[in-house]
Amino acid sequence: MVDRPLTLMAVHAHPDDEATGTGGILARYAAEGIRTVLVTCTDGSCGDGPGGVKPGEPGHDPAAVAALRREELEEACRVLKIGELELLGYADSGMMGWAQNDAPGSFWRTPVPEAAERLAELMREYQPDVVVTYDENGFYGHPDHIQAHRITMEAVARTGIPAKVYWTTAPRSMMAEFGRIVRELGGDWDLPEEGEDGAPAQMPEIGLPDEEITSWVDVTEFGPRKFEALKAHASQSENIFFLNMGVERFTQLMGHETFVRVQDKTGAATPEDDLFAGLR
Repeated sequence: MVDRPLTLMAVHAHPDDEATGTGGILARYAAEGIRTVLVTCTDGSCGDGPGGVKPGEPGHDPAAVAALRREELEEACRVLKIGELELLGYADSGMMGWAQNDAPGSFWRTPVPEAAERLAELMREYQPDVVVTYDENGFYGHPDHIQAHRITMEAVARTGIPAKVYWTTAPRSMMAEFGRIVRELGGDWDLPEEGEDGAPAQMPEIGLPDEEITSWVDVTEFGPRKFEALKAHASQSENIFFLNMGVERFTQLMGHETFVRVQDKTGAATPEDDLFAGLR
C-alpha cells in the first residue's frame, strides 16, 4: 500500500477548459477523497474581453483579460473543490493561424522539451496515479490544446509515474444531440439539418464512435457543481451557450464524461466506469 493519497492530475490549456471536459471528474474524485491537481498551461489572454471583444479589437487588453480569467479559474477551482492549482503561465497562443501563435512567450512556440520538463517536475512532486489531457489533435485543433497534449505525453514518458493516462473525448451520439440543442436554442452549427438528397447530415469528425470510447464516468450527481464552475467563467462568450441551457438540461447532456485510455499499468478491463479502476 502506498502512503500517499491517490491523485488525479488534469492538464489543460486555458482557464475554463477544466470545467467543460473534466469538471465532473474533478468534483467527483475530490468528493471521494482523491487528491485533484489541475495544471493550466496558459494565461487565457486571447479570450474575450468586456462585452465579448476579441484580440486586436478596441477594448481588448490581454493583461486585463488574463487577470480576470485567473480570478475566474480560482473561483471554479473552489466550486469543484480542486485540491491544487498549478499555473505554467505561458501566453495564450490564440486560434490556429492567429499572429499570437508565434508571439514571444506563447505556449505554441515554446519548445516541447522545455515545457515538458516543467510539467514533469510537477508529476515528480505530486506523483499522479491518473493523468488526463487532450488527444493529439487537442480535441478540435486548438494549438494550445495540441501543445498541452505534447508536453503531457513527453512528461509521462520522462517520469513513468502515472499508472493510467487518458485523453478526453466525446461520443458521436452526444455530439449529435449537442448539435440538435444548439439549433433549438438558436445558435450556429456548422452543418445543415440535412445533407444532399435529404440524407442526414454527417457530424464533424469531433469525438469518437461510441464503441471506441474506453471509459464512461457518471458525473450526474456533480452536474450542478460543474454548471456553477462553468458559470464562474462567464466572461467567455463560448460558455454562454452552456449556461443558457439551464442546470437541469446541462446536467442531462453533460452527465457523463468520456475518455480514451491510452496507457495503463493496472490491467483493469475496459470499458470502465471509473478512472481509478485497478487502483483501489
